[in-house]
Amino acid sequence: YSDTTKKNMSLTRLLVKDGGFGTQMTVHVGNSVDGDPLWSARFNATNPTAVINTHLDFLQNGADMILTNTYQTSVEGYMEYLELDEQQSIDLIKKTVRMAHVAKEKYLNECYESQLAVPEGKTIIIVPVPILNESNISLILTGFPLIIASIGPFGAHLHDGSEYTGSYADFLPAKTITDWHRVRIEACLEAGVDALAIETIPCQMEAEALVEMLCDDYPEVKFWVAFQCKDENTLAHGEEFAEAATAIWEILRDRKAQDKCLAVGVNCVHPKFVTPLFKSLNGDRSVEDQIPLVVYPNSGEVYDVAKGWQGREHCVPLAKYVPEWAQLGAKIIGGCCRTYARDIRLISEAAHALNKLN
Repeated sequence: YSDTTKKNMSLTRLLVKDGGFGTQMTVHVGNSVDGDPLWSARFNATNPTAVINTHLDFLQNGADMILTNTYQTSVEGYMEYLELDEQQSIDLIKKTVRMAHVAKEKYLNECYESQLAVPEGKTIIIVPVPILNESNISLILTGFPLIIASIGPFGAHLHDGSEYTGSYADFLPAKTITDWHRVRIEACLEAGVDALAIETIPCQMEAEALVEMLCDDYPEVKFWVAFQCKDENTLAHGEEFAEAATAIWEILRDRKAQDKCLAVGVNCVHPKFVTPLFKSLNGDRSVEDQIPLVVYPNSGEVYDVAKGWQGREHCVPLAKYVPEWAQLGAKIIGGCCRTYARDIRLISEAAHALNKLN
């Protein structure tokens, strides 16, 4: 990634992440994502146009950053379910990162082709109506929108639900897990990303091992860590969220690497859990001492094996939570499962309103 982007990576404003990639992708491919052992990662090989257009949907609706469609990619998965060899699998991961770059280029071209001129100093910036505000003009000038590599947990490729339990932490050594992650991380870095999203991590051990590996072996790489939590207090594996997040922050402090970590937080959780989780970590800290947080929860719907996703009519729009979460230290807010591009537009509007106040 560019020096300009690296220098402007500090989170001086509230930034908007994209939404649920697999969810939004159904707009382009129908309901053929859920249940697939590769989930949306299959479409990196079979329908790259849909991948690019899904990224584009989020950018057109105000996302400051998009995550690559690599959450469930792995050499093992591609070899088993796509019958690729090891090198072909790695090449497909790199190609997937490039799809995000194509979407970004398309989006920026749309901005210029809109022929709406906005003066910025001595430069004429061409931006479309949807991003016509000082905040986003500034972001475009400094390397935004960002491309973040999605680095899902070890359990995601097992296709056995262990990404929501972290059970593998009970019997696998940390090195086995980090060695598995390293292949995808290096492929994404080689293809070119601005940072890594270490996300949906269900257990403290995996998060600590990854942070230590990144600090020791990839000292120039920025990242965030987002845990998967089963309630308002604990990770999926059972550790206390506040203790796990604090442990990560202390590892970074001991290595003088806190500037490498954009944020610590949660994703793929029910939105009603977020505020108590964040209060448990930052509730007693002064604004200056708050740990920067990232949050991208699910819509609030509940999954029923027989009936599918239920309860959307009762969900509180995620945008309603933006001021509350920002006050508790959130620096990056977006959506996860069952959140669409339209949800990101509302979050973007709420974030822009807060940024103007600050």
